[in-house]
Amino acid sequence: MSRLAGLFTAFVILLGALHSPAAAEDKTLTVFAAASMKNALDDIDAAYTAKTGVKITASYAASSALARQIEQGAPADVFVSADTDWMDYAIKQKNINEATRVNLLGNAIVLIAPKDSKIDNVTIASGFDLAKLAGDGKIATGDVRAVPVGKYAKAALEKLGAWQAAEPKFAMAESVRAALTLVARGEAVLGIVYSTDAKIEPGVKIVGTFPADSHPAIIYPVAATTTAKPETAQYLAFLRSSAAKTILEKYGFKFLISPTT
Repeated sequence: MSRLAGLFTAFVILLGALHSPAAAEDKTLTVFAAASMKNALDDIDAAYTAKTGVKITASYAASSALARQIEQGAPADVFVSADTDWMDYAIKQKNINEATRVNLLGNAIVLIAPKDSKIDNVTIASGFDLAKLAGDGKIATGDVRAVPVGKYAKAALEKLGAWQAAEPKFAMAESVRAALTLVARGEAVLGIVYSTDAKIEPGVKIVGTFPADSHPAIIYPVAATTTAKPETAQYLAFLRSSAAKTILEKYGFKFLISPTT
């Protein structure tokens, strides 16, 4: 009986280890992702958790803020940036496992207005007068000095010759979702956001689309951090899968690679 008791004790210890906080923590991954990814990535993470049992904790903000948080030691396994600049920055700071980087998604920037606005069907081309269109109102976008959507917006407006006159009317938001909210609430008469953001906010409407050649290509790179858990590789593989592609395209993202499965 003593041998049997010993085996039972060993079993209880093993069972306890499997349910220990350390074991539970191994089944959690932390993803830092651009604010514009929230709805699509929440769906992807739910699908991944259902498939694998691994819980995903996602933190959404401007790519600039996330890259700096990772630089300061914030615990993240995955970084999804809304532009290549901030991924390059994180790699330069040696916070990213460069071998895992994939330029996964594309997007577009659009001009939006509150849903009940009289502004409609704006032709965005060289010489268009954004300042006149805004009148006495504000134009919302991400901070043009750091937030990717703002950087894309400024680049486009400079190329189209509309930046100088419109600049004083800009309300710089901390992220693309913050800019989206300003327009939805009517606190800004116009906004420049990603097309994917405009599609998920019923309080706004798209009134124009910026030509793709008016700004640098909108690319979302994804990579593991240098402190990522081993399980991260499986999650990154899922982001490249047909299942993830279906979800992302439903939200309007362009999948830039061939899906792996």
